[in-house]
Amino acid sequence: MAFNKNSRRLRIKKSIRRKINGTDSRPRLSVFKSNTGIYAQLVDDLKGHTLAQASSKELGAKNNTISVSKEVGKKLAERAVANGFASVVFDRSGYLYHGNVKALADGAREGGLKF
Repeated sequence: MAFNKNSRRLRIKKSIRRKINGTDSRPRLSVFKSNTGIYAQLVDDLKGHTLAQASSKELGAKNNTISVSKEVGKKLAERAVANGFASVVFDRSGYLYHGNVKALADGAREGGLKF
């Protein structure tokens, strides 16, 4: 039973991680958001390596808005395509697919990633 939002999100996150897995050919696009920023990374779960990453802090954003999230998605997609990744598995990490998480996913799709 979830007593607060964070424990509920972690329970959902654990359930999602049981079902999806990132490989060398199709890495997992993992999302983390805080009150001040949004972070995304491509992870190869078999080796335990981060293949590419992007964050709102790199863009110099002071707060977390939908337009910033979209730019983070585009930046991550640009780095992923440069490294030779075209297809990924999307991991929303227990967050609702709405708002900033959806904007990041849309930006990654516009940048050339398929999921």
